[in-house]
Amino acid sequence: MANIPIDWLLQGEPWIAYRTRLDLLGQSATNPDVLACRQAMLADPQVQGLIQDLGVFPWSVIASHKSAGQPFHRLNFLADLGITASDPGMPQIVSGILAHQSPEGPFQLPVNISTSYGGSGQDHWGWALCDAPLLVYALLKMGLAELPEVKLALQYLVGLVRDNGWPCAVSKELGDFRGPGRKDDPCPFATLAMLKALSTSEELRDSPACHTGTETMLSLWAESQTRHPYIFYMGTDFRKLKVPFVWYDLLHVLDVLSRFSWLQKDARLVEMLGILKSKADPQGLFCLESVWSAWKDWEFGQKKQPSRWLTLLSWRIIQRFET
Repeated sequence: MANIPIDWLLQGEPWIAYRTRLDLLGQSATNPDVLACRQAMLADPQVQGLIQDLGVFPWSVIASHKSAGQPFHRLNFLADLGITASDPGMPQIVSGILAHQSPEGPFQLPVNISTSYGGSGQDHWGWALCDAPLLVYALLKMGLAELPEVKLALQYLVGLVRDNGWPCAVSKELGDFRGPGRKDDPCPFATLAMLKALSTSEELRDSPACHTGTETMLSLWAESQTRHPYIFYMGTDFRKLKVPFVWYDLLHVLDVLSRFSWLQKDARLVEMLGILKSKADPQGLFCLESVWSAWKDWEFGQKKQPSRWLTLLSWRIIQRFET
């Protein structure tokens, strides 16, 4: 396979150059070139636009968790870039999230579940296992792992694990809502979101919950022809390369599972990696195979040219296996 196209990546947007230096070159956060890229990233108009939009509360009511423009998905993207809770504009966002913590622990979002799906049809503050872990993930990535509110949220969510991963679970405000599946089945996306959050914790990354969750994900891959819990498939659409990380797809699953070092010789995960590798061109560049319309103005919002962000994320996954 071709080598990592480092020079090409460093010619990209400042947030791409920043992550390339940290994730692929292994440069220190105090390296002058890294610091310069970080300052340029913070000044980038698109990054600034995301921060400003997320600082306006309350966030829009969730219509669909799969909607790529949802505020919590945009927050996760900022966290993946390396934006921290103390960066300009971020304290206001963090305060807005912390202001809506449920009695159980998870942070709440404005939601509206129609009566036909078991809800009240009214706007509520509530949480579901397809959003709550992602809010926690963002706060952990942004440097708030020691905050008591974050610890409480994570502890409660970890406690929802079953012997086959995490279920479809929601807060009491959402009534009898449940996704389209058998209640004893694991929810693939909730399990992925929980593993994503737990992967950021040195203390919890090797926990029994993570071993249970990762085995669930890999078993679903091995049995993808016959098992489709909550109508989550791992077929043709699943295998299309798509960023940023929003929903249940090959790159998102690989990015999360490759963070667990004890999985990297697992034949099922290696098989998934092989599919990703096969999609690189002779120069080691990757093209999007599907795009989120909500991100059409970004570098990765098109399929005609190779994407630097997609290429960076793909090589970061590959490099984890090789090291």
